[in-house]
Amino acid sequence: MNQLIIEGGRPLHGEVRISGAKNAALPILAATLLTDQPVVIQNVPHLQDITTTITLLSQMGSSVTMKESMGLEVVNNNIKSCFAPYDMVKTMRASILVLGPLLARYGQAEVSLPGGCAIGPRPVNLHLQGLKKMGADIQVENGYIRAHARKLNGAHLNLEMVTVSGTENLMLAAVLARGTSVIENAAREPEVEDLGRCLIRMGARIDGLGTARLEIAGVDELLGTEHHILPDRIEAGTYLVAAMMTGGEIKVRDIQPGLLDAVLERLREAGAIIDCSENLIHLRMEGRRPLAVDIRTAPYPGFPTDMQAQLTAMNCVAIGSAAITEDVFVHRFMHVQELRRMGAELRMDGSTVISNGVPQLTGAPVMATDLRASACLVLAGLVASGTTVVDRVYHIDRGYETIEEKFTRLGARIRRVSASEEYTPVATD
Repeated sequence: MNQLIIEGGRPLHGEVRISGAKNAALPILAATLLTDQPVVIQNVPHLQDITTTITLLSQMGSSVTMKESMGLEVVNNNIKSCFAPYDMVKTMRASILVLGPLLARYGQAEVSLPGGCAIGPRPVNLHLQGLKKMGADIQVENGYIRAHARKLNGAHLNLEMVTVSGTENLMLAAVLARGTSVIENAAREPEVEDLGRCLIRMGARIDGLGTARLEIAGVDELLGTEHHILPDRIEAGTYLVAAMMTGGEIKVRDIQPGLLDAVLERLREAGAIIDCSENLIHLRMEGRRPLAVDIRTAPYPGFPTDMQAQLTAMNCVAIGSAAITEDVFVHRFMHVQELRRMGAELRMDGSTVISNGVPQLTGAPVMATDLRASACLVLAGLVASGTTVVDRVYHIDRGYETIEEKFTRLGARIRRVSASEEYTPVATD
């Protein structure tokens, strides 16, 4: 099992290019199942979750070809199986997104109940309830969702809670359904909107993208297309917070600043000097410590839950006290205990963590528990004195492309060691 070894205490300076958004690429890969024509996807990040999805599609019969410079061509004219096995699905919740398109185009699907990060209950019941309203016969047996439908029909779907993957799965099913579907209380995340733009390029008829009400008129078939994945707002936010914590200066390129409005508002509140242009965010701290800021996570356009752990890390070394409340995923504070090992003063109060900032964290061996928690621990290691060893970094490889290389180019001292050469601290007198 690989580790990241971090020698902290160096301000970050320089430029970093942001990769394509994993959370947009995954549903768009699933969308390729809706047509037998080639779909070319550009700006695909090189991540473990992407590799897992490509492997899953290939096992079904998809032809996936690497194109020049972060591109993929997917052709689904020879699907032999509508089966997504547990071994493929257990590591990644986004695998559930093949359910809607398989059911819509092939009339059947057998998909394992998904796994992924252990950050609290994220039931798939809203996916299944919506598909049943569209006429699907669905049984859940022995850990698998077994679904059949001769032809899905449009339906009025009022989601009980905002769900990103649920909205996406129902969109993917509705575009080939007979008649019109309406999704109320739909997720408004930019990644959902990017999926919708890709589907429209394929010939889908969707109104209301970016709003909480989607109206989808089903069509008989979808066509091939080419689509460029939008930039990863969470990766961008992570590097911005890292520069803040270390008192540095960073230019984040290939990003749409508007995707990060809620995050940038909090970073300015914390003392960052931020300038934005069309595809760039320039942040300066000029050697200052950040100020502690209160956060409450919420669905987009609120503060993203995927940035909560990073802001928790920032508050650990900020001036003052603050409260971060997690209103999206109830168990998303498993990084708190690891940050305490590094000297952070954090107190849990239900779904809120109270921080009292300290001038300095201390390097320690820590263990990543989920994707964003792993990023949070890397940020803490960058600002801590001494050596931090982050274990179970396979989590971070699911969502951050070459993270140690990008941080190294910003001046960080960070390296990856393999299982055969894992780091062992040397005792000193």
